[in-house]
Amino acid sequence: MSNFSRRQFLGAAVAAPFASGAASRTPAAARQPNIVFIMADDLGVADLSAYGRNGPGTPFIDSIGTGGMRFRQAYANSSVCSATRTALMTGRYQYRLRIGLEEPYASASQQIGLPPEHPTLPSLLRGRGYTTSLVGKWHLGPAPAYGPLKSGYDRFLGIYGGAVDYFTHRFNAQDTTDPYNGLNDGQNAVQRFGYLTDVLGDESASEVRRLAAGSSPFLLSVHYTAPHWPWEGPDDEEVSRRLSGLQHRDGGNLATYHQMLRSLDDNVGKLLKALQRARLADNTIVIFTSDNGGERFSDVWPLIGRKGELLEGGIRVPLLVRWPARIRRGRDTDQVAMTMDWLPTLLETAGGAADPRFPTDGQSLLPVLEGAATSPRTVYWRYRANDQRAVRDGQWKYLSIGGREYLFDLAADQREQANLRAVHPERFAALQAAFNTWNATMLAYPEHTFSEDVHNLATDRY
Repeated sequence: MSNFSRRQFLGAAVAAPFASGAASRTPAAARQPNIVFIMADDLGVADLSAYGRNGPGTPFIDSIGTGGMRFRQAYANSSVCSATRTALMTGRYQYRLRIGLEEPYASASQQIGLPPEHPTLPSLLRGRGYTTSLVGKWHLGPAPAYGPLKSGYDRFLGIYGGAVDYFTHRFNAQDTTDPYNGLNDGQNAVQRFGYLTDVLGDESASEVRRLAAGSSPFLLSVHYTAPHWPWEGPDDEEVSRRLSGLQHRDGGNLATYHQMLRSLDDNVGKLLKALQRARLADNTIVIFTSDNGGERFSDVWPLIGRKGELLEGGIRVPLLVRWPARIRRGRDTDQVAMTMDWLPTLLETAGGAADPRFPTDGQSLLPVLEGAATSPRTVYWRYRANDQRAVRDGQWKYLSIGGREYLFDLAADQREQANLRAVHPERFAALQAAFNTWNATMLAYPEHTFSEDVHNLATDRY
């Protein structure tokens, strides 16, 4: 049996128990669901074989969709990382908070983060009796002023920043004095050996076993750094030793990227098998998505654009959801969904709601997950690099990028090639006006809010 077909077989084996619903310790209807939220980093919408990829195959991740629902019109709240994570945590447009305005979120003289007093998905679920854990990436403000334990998580093992080397687990390999430069257990520096995706995968499976021994429902957030740069596969420790910079401008290729995807898939498989062995699969909601569109080596076909751009390839993301107790398996939906929708959705499943002092901008997806028809909505983005603005209203998209304005019919032209601005001037004007009205309700940009690296990516293309 080839390695590829073996991985397909293993993915199917993990998915198989969910066809009839894995055994549970008590009837699912009588309990709040457990929640496992898996977020990849810079994953292109077509990097998964569930979305048509012809690369290495991702059978374990795909099994989440075949065991539940695949979203074909899912979006990240931003085309960059920490902004989307702000929306996930708060259930609101990230532009309502200083931390969510863009990256880097502060100048060297500032400390900006997710305010500990702001209600979050984990803190609100904790108020409903949940135990909460984060394994992986935080990237919402530096410790000790900010961090997962200050924003609703009971336990944290991972990194505070946006990226680290996959083998040293450090942002700056030479700095051994900063306790927050590497892996942390809570606010304490810890050492783990091995490829970071494996470390996080092993930890997530271990955390499932620990949480399963308790009596409370749980939220387990697993936020991988893969396949974010640097471009290092599981066998590339030598590459790590001679790395010239984490952004790895002088390295990487498709073969390495595929190795990173295989590792990500295998480690998601560890987590799914841990749920199965703990007999928790039936009443556990498993969600898999990405924080934004793909980067250098990722696949976004048939879309165009990438991380840092409000073209579809920069904001459209894979979204797979499984909950055997409530979601019929093997379904697709064209419901427009955004990252911020998960706070109202998951709180509804837990019998709660958003804090009325901080009303959500998201929309509960629970009716769609349970089989209701899709509902129309209008959603917005902006990105300071290249003065980008976008609105999606049904099939129509208004886009301003590089000093040019467009109107696209995404139902007919998902590659955003035919500018219909002159053909439908009234619709163009209406969406332009809608953006301006919405934008007036959001925070203005301060001086230091965008990454020069991503800014250059966007600028160079227009």
